[in-house]
Amino acid sequence: MVQAIGIDVGGTLTKIAYFEDDQQLKLLHFPSADLQKVSDWIASFKEDIQIGLTGGRAEQLKTFLRSHKNLHYLVEFDATIAGVKYQLKKDGQNFAEGVITNIGTGTSIHSLKGDAHVRIAGTGIGGGTLLGMSALMTGIFEFEQIVQLSASGSRSEVDMLVSDIYYGNKTPIDGGLTASNFGDAGLRPLLERSKEDILATVQGLVGEVISTLSIQCADAEKMEHIVYIGSTLAENEPLQKIIGSYTKRKNRTPVFLKDNGYSGAIGALLSKYDGN
Repeated sequence: MVQAIGIDVGGTLTKIAYFEDDQQLKLLHFPSADLQKVSDWIASFKEDIQIGLTGGRAEQLKTFLRSHKNLHYLVEFDATIAGVKYQLKKDGQNFAEGVITNIGTGTSIHSLKGDAHVRIAGTGIGGGTLLGMSALMTGIFEFEQIVQLSASGSRSEVDMLVSDIYYGNKTPIDGGLTASNFGDAGLRPLLERSKEDILATVQGLVGEVISTLSIQCADAEKMEHIVYIGSTLAENEPLQKIIGSYTKRKNRTPVFLKDNGYSGAIGALLSKYDGN
């Protein structure tokens, strides 16, 4: 029997977490564009089920749940960090301090020190950027297709590297770093580029901006670990590779959670078992 549900209503996806009788954590999601479907799923449970609700579009979902009495709202940041801490423990990660980078439609960055957390930075670059730029440049707007095609693309003739600027001369910094995302695109029109290469380069831009900002925050906070979470990373191996390799290149340890898009929903669920 399900006693409680945690729901994170994001800009694109509504994520849900709950425990079944055997305490096995179950996760699923719905498109946030169809909150009636979410409401119908909730209605399949008994009326007195406990619901922890969080996320930017939580108020919209609440309009579908007016008759539900056992519903309470959690601040999104609090729910997400609670979920991250649970996931770190579940995944066998044993560190008490780290930077938490949540890549949703945009990106929010937090500092975690034991039980304390604070938002320290953020950027409008995120999953929305990935979808929007991909659609504008290639006409492809399905996330799964973007990920699949980008995996076989190359950034080598679209991005400009530091070594490209110095033309074989000694570079003052690592020559393999990106000097300008899409910096070589002007040499040939985008119409002559493959969709795979363009999508790979969009992933590169998103990944490098987010990891660069996260690394700067880790430097400022004197922290080794950067935990990258959010639905934009879900089954997105190309983006994880970009972020992971860049973070390691800058001498920080990247951590990717197994269920990286569900931290908010898990935190909202746990609040019902904590008696909040």
